[in-house]
Amino acid sequence: MPYLGRFTQISAALWGYLAWRGLTALRLWRSKLSPAQKLRDTLEGLGATFVKLGQGLSLRHDLLPEDYLAALQDLQDKVAPFPGTLAVREIEGALGKPVNELFSEFDAQAFAAGSIAQVHKARMHDGRQVVVKVRRPGIKLQIDQDMRMLRALVRALLVLMPGLQQYEPLEIIREIWTNLRKETDFRQEARNIGRFVEGFKGSTTVHIPAAVDELYTESVLVQEMSGGLRVCDLGFAEKGPPLAEAFVDAYLHQFFVLGAFHGDPHPGNLFIMKDGRICFHDFGLVGFLDNATRRNLAAFMQAFIRQDSAWMLDSYLDLGVLGGTFNRAEFQRGLDELIADYATLPLKDWSFAEAFMRIARLGRGQNIRIPHNLLVLMRAMFLMENTVRCLNPQFNLMDGLVGKAEHMLKASAREAGVEQATARLRYETGLAVQELPASLSALVRRLRSEGLQFRLHHHGLEDLEGHIDRSSNRMALALVTLGLYIAASLLMQNSVGPRFAGMPLLALLGYALALWFTFRLVRGITRSGRL
Repeated sequence: MPYLGRFTQISAALWGYLAWRGLTALRLWRSKLSPAQKLRDTLEGLGATFVKLGQGLSLRHDLLPEDYLAALQDLQDKVAPFPGTLAVREIEGALGKPVNELFSEFDAQAFAAGSIAQVHKARMHDGRQVVVKVRRPGIKLQIDQDMRMLRALVRALLVLMPGLQQYEPLEIIREIWTNLRKETDFRQEARNIGRFVEGFKGSTTVHIPAAVDELYTESVLVQEMSGGLRVCDLGFAEKGPPLAEAFVDAYLHQFFVLGAFHGDPHPGNLFIMKDGRICFHDFGLVGFLDNATRRNLAAFMQAFIRQDSAWMLDSYLDLGVLGGTFNRAEFQRGLDELIADYATLPLKDWSFAEAFMRIARLGRGQNIRIPHNLLVLMRAMFLMENTVRCLNPQFNLMDGLVGKAEHMLKASAREAGVEQATARLRYETGLAVQELPASLSALVRRLRSEGLQFRLHHHGLEDLEGHIDRSSNRMALALVTLGLYIAASLLMQNSVGPRFAGMPLLALLGYALALWFTFRLVRGITRSGRL
């Protein structure tokens, strides 16, 4: 569609929705559809870009009411598959070889299609069954074009309705646009798959189908084929409890060990294989949690389960959700009300995701700005809890989450964090030892120079001059002592030089000299009576 025609179509649809919304609010127009349903249908009618836009907005529990979120979550990619000949052309252009050289069998008829891509079955020459994900031709260009038009329309809307600026609509568009670009780049998805394959290597409860090496590009992704029965199939009633526990453990491992998690665990992306393992599909939406966020998330979980509103608020602040100035007392009152609501429910019915969403809504208009990774986390938690209750309605989710989160976080820190920290310490200590002689020389020269210039001959100040000289000497001796401790520690760690009683002799001499200097410093300070 030409640029002008597409711009006209988008403008007419969005301004038409606003006009419809105004008329129905004034009771000048009757409709069977709710405003949320009308928005969903409007976005769906505008095609792939706006379907994805609606799906992105469905994460915004901090901005939209519950009925809008529910309607937007129902958005479906109602797109017919494109011809198999086009798919073959895309595959051959991206991978640089004819399809018959790449695969022994290739089904040109897609078995699944969406607004971004469609999927074909194939078989490798070594017998492996695979799926081939092919990006829809021209979709990347269409998304960029549509988002530029939407941005221009929103800017015009802000001129007419400046009050909307508090919701930062342009920033939301930018964020969704950025994530759409990632979703249309299958190299990113392949990297995500690789991270999860490595993270669950050897797992007896989780399986991640690997991407086929060297057979993925920006527009084509070849992945091992795997499947089974859907996770909420009625046939799993007896196996439900252990599956629910394995599923929660898998997500705790993602949250607190991998620092990356599958962001869309709805039943269509989860299968139970014949050997009982849970198989994850579709890694287009993946969230990431850095070390600080993991610690703060674990703290928030514990504060929630212990019904400590002050701790919950502090954890919320540490997660980077609240910005600028806000009414702390009013916010904490809202948390107290939330805790009181949950206190009347059995623990198994508590929902961490729902609580997080309710807290987000407390902050509407109070400098709330939820980072994208936490929006994805809220979606993943909500879907995860639904899946767990589908597998085992009696599962104590809070005990499973909070009881293991802290232990898993500490174990992860012991395995990775300590090694990382000591590696940095060794590096920084090495640099300090190399730079210490020059630094000490410069310091002593400066002290001598300043001491020579600082000649005061005034009655009553002779004691001050002596005190300054003694302080300078102690500072220099303290620095030399510190250098000796560091050098001796490095010599001890690396076992350098001759040994005495099984320990490096040079290190022992360094420690002995450092201890002697320490003794001199302590004795001098003690005699002076001053620290």
